Amino acid sequence: MPRPTAAQLAYGSCTVLFSTLAMLLLSQTSSGAAIALIAVAALALGVLVALTVPTPKARVIAMRRPSPAVTAQDAPTPAPVPERAA
Repeated sequence: MPRPTAAQLAYGSCTVLFSTLAMLLLSQTSSGAAIALIAVAALALGVLVALTVPTPKARVIAMRRPSPAVTAQDAPTPAPVPERAA
């Protein structure tokens, strides 16, 4: 199983914290069972968010094909150099 990325950990943790806080404030509950249920629901939501964060794709590096070797018959023939008169 691949290790979670930093983005997955951050998004999941923030989701757990903020959803727990929001659900506790909105429900205004004080019983232990309801608080435990809210905590479990927030944890499940955080895991769901962390798993849906896109993971970075493996980079594909394009390989250049080597140029074909130049053979003796393909090589250009040098032009003769004229001699200088002294």
